[in-house]
Amino acid sequence: MPERLSPEELILRNELKRLVPLSVTTIWRLERAGQFPRRIPISEKRVAWRRSEIERWLEQRAAAMARGSA
Repeated sequence: MPERLSPEELILRNELKRLVPLSVTTIWRLERAGQFPRRIPISEKRVAWRRSEIERWLEQRAAAMARGSA
């Protein structure tokens, strides 16, 4: 059975762009390369991301930058 999510746990593209200052194309390329959290289709023309996965990705990027390996 699919995992159930509350609406508070999902963010839409506008919120994603606010949190992650990368272009839509760059995010798409990172997703395709397995280097960014995967989007979740929520309707035919709408996608969302899990906030927790985005926050974890940002923390990992910050840690990598601090180590000089990003």
